Amino acid sequence: MSKTNLPVAINNFIKYTNEGNSESFVGLFSEDASLNDWGNIYNGPKEISTWNKTDNIGKQSHFELVDAKEDSSGNWIVNLKVTGNGFNGTSPFEITVKNELIQSVQILPD
Repeated sequence: MSKTNLPVAINNFIKYTNEGNSESFVGLFSEDASLNDWGNIYNGPKEISTWNKTDNIGKQSHFELVDAKEDSSGNWIVNLKVTGNGFNGTSPFEITVKNELIQSVQILPD
C-alpha cells in the first residue's frame, strides 16, 4: 500500500509523528475526536495532546506503514510498525477521517 492512496490526514499522522511535530500532529484532530489506546480513551485535541506527550512524540515514536485498507464503512485499518522509547511492535490503527480531519483513532490489539 502506497502512502499516496491514504487520506492526507493519515499520511500526516505518520509524517508529523516521525518529524516530532506535536503542534501539527494535534492539529490533525477534529474538536470531537477520540483516541482509544488499548482501552485508555482520550477525547478532544487537549486530551490527545496529553497522549501525544506521554505515548507518542514524547516517546520519540516512529511509524512505518506496513499496509492499509479501507473497510466498507469508510474507516481505515492502518498497520504501523512502531519503534521508539515506548511501545515497539506492529499494531493495527483503525482511523476515521471526516472533513479532512481525524475523528477517531483506535489502536487495536494485534
